[in-house]
Amino acid sequence: MHFRPLHDRVVVRRIEAEEKTSGGIIIPDTAKEKPQEGEVVAVGPGARAEDGTIAALDVKAGDRILFGKWSGTEVRIDGEELLIMKESDILGVIEQTEALKQAA
Repeated sequence: MHFRPLHDRVVVRRIEAEEKTSGGIIIPDTAKEKPQEGEVVAVGPGARAEDGTIAALDVKAGDRILFGKWSGTEVRIDGEELLIMKESDILGVIEQTEALKQAA
């Protein structure tokens, strides 16, 4: 199935948090919080302004983003847990530096 969000909505896949702390302590599933970092899967065409023009979104598919703890609506598409949220719920885009891109 192919899902296309409408207007200024964005489909996001959560990026799972580390299961260990930096000190090596393993965090059990019951103590974990849902991650607030994700990857944009799909974006809508943009919001319609009062004059009828469409304002394009600032994010695109493949961007890594941070979003609010209670942002979005959880949905299941093709067996995968995804979030649908408005672009205004996105706090920012995580950009990798050149050094990190070369290491990856």
